[in-house]
Amino acid sequence: MGISVTTEPFGKKVFDTIIVSGSPEIAPPNAKLIKFLKNTYKVSRRVTSICTGTFVLAYAGLLDGRRATTHWAFADEFKANFPKVKMEEDRIYIIDGPIWTSAGMSAGVDLALGMIEKDLSAEIAREVARKLVVYHRRAGGQLQRSALLEMDAKSDRVQTVLDYAKKNLHMELSVKQLADAAHLSPRQFSRMFRLETGQSPAKAVECLRVEAARVMIECGRHSLDVVARETGFSDRERMRRSFLRIVGQPPQAIRRHARMVA
Repeated sequence: MGISVTTEPFGKKVFDTIIVSGSPEIAPPNAKLIKFLKNTYKVSRRVTSICTGTFVLAYAGLLDGRRATTHWAFADEFKANFPKVKMEEDRIYIIDGPIWTSAGMSAGVDLALGMIEKDLSAEIAREVARKLVVYHRRAGGQLQRSALLEMDAKSDRVQTVLDYAKKNLHMELSVKQLADAAHLSPRQFSRMFRLETGQSPAKAVECLRVEAARVMIECGRHSLDVVARETGFSDRERMRRSFLRIVGQPPQAIRRHARMVA
């Protein structure tokens, strides 16, 4: 392809932005790399990581007390090793002061486009995305995985309830309603649902509502009042609080971003 990869000693050169890439093998970096990161953090404007590169920053102690993300498949291992870091594995990328961390693989493109937008402009970031043949930059708060994919039902009854809930988000969807759809008592249903999905029925419904609302906001021209009503939130304020809990951004921010990249 005519591409060469060259290396050179870091020396005493000062870098504006440091990017630490990931690796499928998770292991403590050598002492020289840790020393370099600790020193360069003091003089660089920004330190970033892609995928499991977040582990390297954590080993260097740069993430203690900060929010960070990584590929969801490695999040549990990260939490076990670095309890001082506020891991948010359901984010595409996170900015916490001068440190940017991103999820796996393609999320590195979103992170890079986010840096271009912050440094230059949204228009230049869009032009770069066009040249990369990327549809648009995903917002940092966008979830890594679908709510339905997260809820891996093991029985037909629970899967039937998930399908029922998705088709009837405009309804109240109380535990009794969901239990009736599963032909179980509310107590039996709640216990089975939590065992199979790891979530309470109420939390699962909230996640489905937020996911459906986000799609409507990004793809349609409905007012936020209409979106809230169609996805079962009683009002815009309740929808806003759910978005902040699950997505980390209010619906208005999702709408502004959708209009910017349209």
